[in-house]
Amino acid sequence: MARPLRIEFAGAVYHVTARGNERKNIFFSNTDYKKFLEYLKEAKKKFKVIVHSYVLMSNHYHLILETLDANLSKAMHYINGSYTTYINVKRRRSGHLFQGRYKSILVDKDNYLLELSRYIHLNPFRAKMVEKPEEYPYSSYSIFISNRKDNLVTRDLILELMRSSRGSERGAYKYFVDAAVGREIDNPAKDVYGGMILGGVGFIKETLRRIKAEYHVKDAIANRKALRATYGIEEVIEGISNYFNKLKSDVTTKEALRTRNIAVYLIKERTGATNRQIGEFFDGLTCSAVAKIYRKVTEEMRDDGKLRGMVRQIEKYLDTFKP
Repeated sequence: MARPLRIEFAGAVYHVTARGNERKNIFFSNTDYKKFLEYLKEAKKKFKVIVHSYVLMSNHYHLILETLDANLSKAMHYINGSYTTYINVKRRRSGHLFQGRYKSILVDKDNYLLELSRYIHLNPFRAKMVEKPEEYPYSSYSIFISNRKDNLVTRDLILELMRSSRGSERGAYKYFVDAAVGREIDNPAKDVYGGMILGGVGFIKETLRRIKAEYHVKDAIANRKALRATYGIEEVIEGISNYFNKLKSDVTTKEALRTRNIAVYLIKERTGATNRQIGEFFDGLTCSAVAKIYRKVTEEMRDDGKLRGMVRQIEKYLDTFKP
């Protein structure tokens, strides 16, 4: 399967997430959380990564990272690879710990960083794991609202965004986070463009220009395909099953032709998987059958506005980050 395009440049800020394989736990004890933070700290030194925020949940994590060099992939390979090896040895297991590769979203730090940090710091509270966000031990939030020094997290950039508020930046940030406790707030990542860029129009345009220059895209079609290849097959299936309120197993059966055909179309559009790989996933569809289904849905969408709207709604769902 083609790997998703990674946007890497010096000074880039990312929201990085990874989930356990089949959404299973990746942390099993207090020691595991601490070990992951050790690898994160080592990556900070090895790859000159700035850690702006983090939250480690039982089956996934959120990181806000800044790369001084264009090396996010190297840093994340080190973190996830080292931690997977540690867990596999400790628990005498083998195979994948994480569900595919990590997901990274490039962040416009001037316009989205502050709200994004609040949103991820509230994760344990939204999950009803604690009564107050500062009570969760595996989050950087307590570092932002206290005087204690920390050799992992750099809080200056986020706190500087609170400088115009009354009182200290730490107090202002706590007030900012507390103001969202107990009420529904929008996920800042609802505005993600193409599944990979979170920012204003100017930031998006500049990023797309950077991609074109750095990756030497041959033509507009190849560029669009590269930008859209940001998902795994399982993620597409999950999005479709949620949209239709069906079990994931029901999406892929021969009996569910409508949802299966839409799934084949979106996997072709979104993952970069080959016809052979898609056929294997759908229990023996031939390469020619996959190609035929893709052409059929493409043609039907031209004439069927309802189908076209349905597919676009599912795509919109996929482009919206779901923590």
